[in-house]
Amino acid sequence: STVNRWSCACFPNLLECAKSALVLEGGEHSLSRAFAVVVAAFAPARPRPSAGGRRVDAEHGLEDGAGEGERFGGRAPGSRVNRSEPAAPKVQTIEHLMSACAGLGLDNLYVDITAEEVPILDGSAASFVFLLQSAGIELQNAPKRFIRVKKAVEVREGEGATLKWARLEPFHGYKLSFEIEFNHPAVDATGRRVEFDFSTGVYKRDIARARTFGFTKDVEMMRARGLGLGGNMDNVIVIDDYRVLNADGLRYDDEFVKHKILDAIGDLHIAGKPLLASYVAYKSGHALNNKLLRQLLADQTAYEVVTFERDADAPQGFAQLAPAW
Repeated sequence: STVNRWSCACFPNLLECAKSALVLEGGEHSLSRAFAVVVAAFAPARPRPSAGGRRVDAEHGLEDGAGEGERFGGRAPGSRVNRSEPAAPKVQTIEHLMSACAGLGLDNLYVDITAEEVPILDGSAASFVFLLQSAGIELQNAPKRFIRVKKAVEVREGEGATLKWARLEPFHGYKLSFEIEFNHPAVDATGRRVEFDFSTGVYKRDIARARTFGFTKDVEMMRARGLGLGGNMDNVIVIDDYRVLNADGLRYDDEFVKHKILDAIGDLHIAGKPLLASYVAYKSGHALNNKLLRQLLADQTAYEVVTFERDADAPQGFAQLAPAW
């Protein structure tokens, strides 16, 4: 049968792949990658229903092109993809790249990386969006597959002041709602709750530029663990006990919570297919998002994989591809 060539704001009816290769370099956590070159190359892929990654520097390599439920590793720090074997190569801090892919509707590419960490760039997804669009995105003659949530799935941790939770619910589209609570004057002065709907919002305008953030009180502890060694004010919002230290301030009035939405989009996109769901979370993070996705995919009655052959069947408002920067 002929596949209708309609497209949508973030999710076309056809697979999207990177049109040409591009190369990035940088690092965040590891000392070796804070001072040495790390290269990630993005290349076009044949028509297939998910993205894949390859550790080209490792002795045995890592090639990840698994389907839903087969692509989850641990979390320390940031989202991570790895094989099930303990000694297998790993790739971590993938969430900003995956978020950019989700925001562009890009679900078909290979990522070759020469280390276990994806470059941090400016600490947001904006550079990934710009570079991927600069490389070019094209539709492929294969139907795009979605993971549609059929019933609510929720994970919770802690009680009282330590409570945090995340939930996926059925929704004909894709929207995310996130609330943060840090009890910090600089964070509390900004918006603490954001809802983003892919059918009405513009990812690259509303979400992509939100940067990761960190507190000066945590720096010594992180660096003692070998983390954050590549972080600086060019790629992290730095906050002391009272204020934001970056000279240029915030990019959004609610940049802190928007970055949590950005992270959640990336964490959930490692399912390999875009979601049709409503995501709601309170103080969630990478580990809890990963746990939520695992719980969803462990219950085959909670979701189904679908495609849309007709425009009328697609979620309302999904009308055109995201334009170039």
